[in-house]
Amino acid sequence: MGEATKLLVRARAGNRCEYCHSHQDDEPFFRFQVEHIIAKQHGGGDEDTNLALACPHCNLHKGPNLAGLDPFGDALTPLFNPREQRWEEDFAHRGPLIMGQTAVGRATVRVLNMNDRIRLELRVSVQARTS
Repeated sequence: MGEATKLLVRARAGNRCEYCHSHQDDEPFFRFQVEHIIAKQHGGGDEDTNLALACPHCNLHKGPNLAGLDPFGDALTPLFNPREQRWEEDFAHRGPLIMGQTAVGRATVRVLNMNDRIRLELRVSVQARTS
């Protein structure tokens, strides 16, 4: 993937993780990564419609996963696709928590472990600085 494509993905995302919405400025020790929404091993390509900006935490937890179990009923559910879905329809902030509003949101929160202790502490810290 070329540098121009990486710059396009970063600009389109506004330097925010397209999964947890953390901003690159809030995590200065880690460079956010351009990740494949559908991993290459599953047939995904390098076209910008298959790329998203992800913080290292979300990217590490997502890995090549395409789906996860919705905690309400354990149904296998596709993960959030930032190119095809709107964040606000699948997720909501409740203080520092990210809550899944739909099966897709709940499965994504679970697989990406979006509300682990360190992520919550980071969000609390950011909220305190910006308030």
